[in-house]
Amino acid sequence: MKSIAALQSIVTPWSDGLEPSDAELDAIEVELPLILAEVDLLDALISQLDRPASEFDARRIRRARNRVLTARRDLANRPADIPVPGDAA
Repeated sequence: MKSIAALQSIVTPWSDGLEPSDAELDAIEVELPLILAEVDLLDALISQLDRPASEFDARRIRRARNRVLTARRDLANRPADIPVPGDAA
């Protein structure tokens, strides 16, 4: 009978490749405005889960949605000659 400890290196091998590469970090940095806008939208929506909506809350959600749309537009309209780091060519 084999012990679990003997199989552990097979199940969860430890390698030096666990850190994201520079290309992956660059791709995240390019998409960071969109990520932050989506986090703001989720925050606004989550705040609505346990209370009735007010005019202020509706305005906050509307503005957060507009920021997400703007960030998506800006990311989609990047010039084609500037490759997104980490993209497969």
